[in-house]
Amino acid sequence: MSGKGHSSLLEAVKGQSKQVWITAFAAVIAFMGIGLVDPILLSIAEGLHATPSQVTLLFSSYLGVQVVAMLVTGAMSARFGAKRTVLAGLALIVVATALCAAAGSIEQLVALRAVWGLGNAFFIATALSVIVGAASGGQAGAILLYEAALGVGLAVGPLLGAFLGSFSWRGPFVGTSVLMGAGLVLCAVFLARDAHEKRSRIRLSDPLRALAHGGLLRTSVGSALYTAAFFTVLAWTPFVLNWSAVAVGLIFCGWGLCVAVAGVVLAPKLAARLGERHATVLAVLGYAVLMLVLALPGKAVVVTGVVVSGLVSGLLNTLFTGTAMSVSDAPRPVASAGYNFCRWLGGAAAATLVGHVAGWLGSPRAPFVAAAVLCVLAAGLLAVRGRSADPHRLPAGAALIGEEL
Repeated sequence: MSGKGHSSLLEAVKGQSKQVWITAFAAVIAFMGIGLVDPILLSIAEGLHATPSQVTLLFSSYLGVQVVAMLVTGAMSARFGAKRTVLAGLALIVVATALCAAAGSIEQLVALRAVWGLGNAFFIATALSVIVGAASGGQAGAILLYEAALGVGLAVGPLLGAFLGSFSWRGPFVGTSVLMGAGLVLCAVFLARDAHEKRSRIRLSDPLRALAHGGLLRTSVGSALYTAAFFTVLAWTPFVLNWSAVAVGLIFCGWGLCVAVAGVVLAPKLAARLGERHATVLAVLGYAVLMLVLALPGKAVVVTGVVVSGLVSGLLNTLFTGTAMSVSDAPRPVASAGYNFCRWLGGAAAATLVGHVAGWLGSPRAPFVAAAVLCVLAAGLLAVRGRSADPHRLPAGAALIGEEL
């Protein structure tokens, strides 16, 4: 991180209230859920006598429920208040993760991951407003803290899954339940009661109506195609490597750190130099090349490709969102909801189909080739020139909004 970025980070963490730190802690645990199961996929398959296609449903059920629930969390928060929504989400995660540890079949585990995804949607969609409302130093400092929580969660999730998974595949679920239970208690005690303020109402159909804008629709579909490639890496690499939970956890810890650094530090610089749309097209084509690299023989090549893909993913997570936030006149919450709905549907679909693609095409490397094709299609969609100019900056908080799920 640059000296300026280091200074900003120090300024952001100084003098923050207990509410901010407690919510950020809970956010770290919530974001850990994305990569927590990655190192233990093979252990789960062995312990529950499940096929790779069944095990990857742990991603698709988690994401599928979460992305649909995100369309209603805004209305829920407006009706019941931010604190109640946060606590409801945390309680669902605590119960779901505890029951995951006791699951007796892959079907039960997939269903419980769906409940986990529902709780995550309630919590993550509301945590930002809590941090922004309570943070000192304004919205910029709050966003930096939230992005730091995202990066820590993505990096620590695979490590925790690897360490506890080395004892039993049930261990990571127990650990997450305990940590999130602590977050639930702290939030219940220390978060301030919701102020009785009037909130703008957002209809359920508004995010879907926003997608009628051609530029936003192309960006959202392009992001869905890229996110499918993203989850091909996340859900399928452990089966290609066939290594221990600790080894996979360390690899994806490095991947998560690269995602965080590139999204916060590098993406704004690339957008300033090339413009959002051009930078996104270049980055997604680079991701296509990396997918083809992952399809090459040699596990050392796969490991290198995964870690480097974290840098490109960090760029794309921010750049795609910056484009989505600037391409239409829709209010940011509405545009973000429609964009994220499409984006994470791509991830859920990929996690569901990746094992089948390997079987249909008769090669364990075939999913990576398919992912490369999807990235090329995404670049083609983004290359279509819209009416609006290509801004050479990212909207404030774009990196954060792109990762709210």
